Amino acid sequence: MNAKPALLIILRSHEKIQTQYFNGIAQTFPELTVNIVANVADADPYLADAEIIVTHGPHLETKADHVFSSAKKLKWVQALGTGVDGIIDQPSLRPEVTITNIRGIHGAPVSEAAILSMLALCRRFPDTVRYQDKQSWTRWPPQLLDGKTLGIFGVGLIAEALAPRCKAFNMTVVGFGSTKREVPGFDRMHLRGEFLSVAPTLDFVVLLVPYAEDTHRLIGAREFAAMKPTSYFVNLARGGIVDEDALMAALEGEQIAGAAIDVFQTEPLPSDHPLWKTKNVIISPHLGGFCDVYAERALPAIEHNMACFLRGDIDNMVNLVRR
Repeated sequence: MNAKPALLIILRSHEKIQTQYFNGIAQTFPELTVNIVANVADADPYLADAEIIVTHGPHLETKADHVFSSAKKLKWVQALGTGVDGIIDQPSLRPEVTITNIRGIHGAPVSEAAILSMLALCRRFPDTVRYQDKQSWTRWPPQLLDGKTLGIFGVGLIAEALAPRCKAFNMTVVGFGSTKREVPGFDRMHLRGEFLSVAPTLDFVVLLVPYAEDTHRLIGAREFAAMKPTSYFVNLARGGIVDEDALMAALEGEQIAGAAIDVFQTEPLPSDHPLWKTKNVIISPHLGGFCDVYAERALPAIEHNMACFLRGDIDNMVNLVRR
């Protein structure tokens, strides 16, 4: 009798979320042997037999290359997010390993995270909580989103979901993409290379561009210097796209008014990282695309791909990043 194909889930998340993925896969595909670990350091006993790995790239932390070099039978990696950095860029990941991701479910959660970030920054909501902790009745005039201009850097599915929501706040929405095209919810569109000339007109910049070799540290000192001192920066894309030293310098030097950062070059963000103490910054632990129904929305694509994989029909898998 042939052994069951082995699948390993590596997921640093709440136990309820882990159970959703485990049960969703194991119960639908009893022909699989399914294992799950919350910490990549606990993956070693399962790597030798794993033909499939389901994970987020950041959850592999610094052991990603070790994971793929140890998984000699690996045939397919299902990324649980849109980004596949931390997976596809690992030297030990063999070129014949299929990679798929999850697309099309991040529009609502990332849009809400972007709006939350902008509201929290312009209304100084972290200060509200701090003064509450001190039982201090301290007031100031909050800024409005109404009438402000938002620049969305990276015009894809998430930006297409975010723009109309921002129009509901009576914002002017400007897009920066790799091509100029008409997209509902955008007042005008620019090429990414035009950002420096347009930046002085923007009150908010929300970064949504995918991480790739050509976007590594794409946003740095020049871009922050081009923004006006009253503007705010929000990163919901990937940490590697932003020069974090330049961002901290821009905040400390009051080149920009504040920032909300959800993604970082190193995750989890080390406790001694100076960003924690940089002024006028809101830090969140990579929650932008995450939500209470994320697993429910991701599982249909995973189950479709699993059925395709088990019958050898790779070409009909969805969200193929690499065959």
